[in-house]
Amino acid sequence: MKKLILIDGNAIFHRAYHSLPPFKTSKGETTNAIYGFVRMLIELYMNEQPDYLGIAWDRKAPTFRKKMFDDYKATRSAPPEDLYPQLPRLKEIVEAFRIPQLEKDGFEADDLLGTAAHKAEQEEGVDITILTGDQDAFQLVSPKTTVMTPIKGVTQVKRYQAAEVEEKFGVRPDQIIDYKAISGDTSDNIPGVPGIGPKGASELLQKYGDLDNIYDHLDELKPGHKSKLEDNREIAYMSQKLATIHCDAPLEFNLADYSVHDIDYPTVEKLFDELEFNSLTRKLDQLKDTIRPEAQQALF
Repeated sequence: MKKLILIDGNAIFHRAYHSLPPFKTSKGETTNAIYGFVRMLIELYMNEQPDYLGIAWDRKAPTFRKKMFDDYKATRSAPPEDLYPQLPRLKEIVEAFRIPQLEKDGFEADDLLGTAAHKAEQEEGVDITILTGDQDAFQLVSPKTTVMTPIKGVTQVKRYQAAEVEEKFGVRPDQIIDYKAISGDTSDNIPGVPGIGPKGASELLQKYGDLDNIYDHLDELKPGHKSKLEDNREIAYMSQKLATIHCDAPLEFNLADYSVHDIDYPTVEKLFDELEFNSLTRKLDQLKDTIRPEAQQALF
């Protein structure tokens, strides 16, 4: 089977920043998020040997979720001042690795990853892995799509297929949206139904299957759950919409465009030299020796 890996750029970028101390170059440029992300990328090449790669990024433009619910993600603290100035340099390196970068005004990286994964699932002989730190992506797990999340730093990961999702949340991947509709999500400030929580949400979904069926059987519920659901029906369904990854974003998808191509090693080495990434230069040399020949295709 061929392997497509789709990376949630912003999630891994943030993860890399918070996993490393804020080190700088001799000229004072902060580089910890760049370093952590690129180290992860090289490890990914060496350990996973993907046939296809893509990275999705959020944009600053308001998304349809923000327009629907102005407090969406409103509880998040402002990013550290030295985080986002690192992003242009990182994108330069990603470009030199010749990896497609997906961005679309009005859509989050999740929606672009979901759309690309959904379209790739229609292809024969391709397994899809989504690398992200965002739990929303668990709704995308399917027989052909695995979610991989960092568990320590950015290089140790855990893979989630349906069994692992069910073990973690008590619900199937296709129930994750309704799970969040009921339990909410503090990281994205999705309200959910106040007072029910994750345990109650998983118990209700195990018994009734989905949000619609729960509301069809309100009279069977214990009084506390019944009243909370009755009083917050509109919020529950709004939360459901906020939690849903849109797999039909306006994204043209041609699997061949994601093929792993020859890395522009001279440009990467020049950038590593400017950023004083001596240890990553050594890693890059290892990569040259280990990347499989069939992945070294013609340049764009």
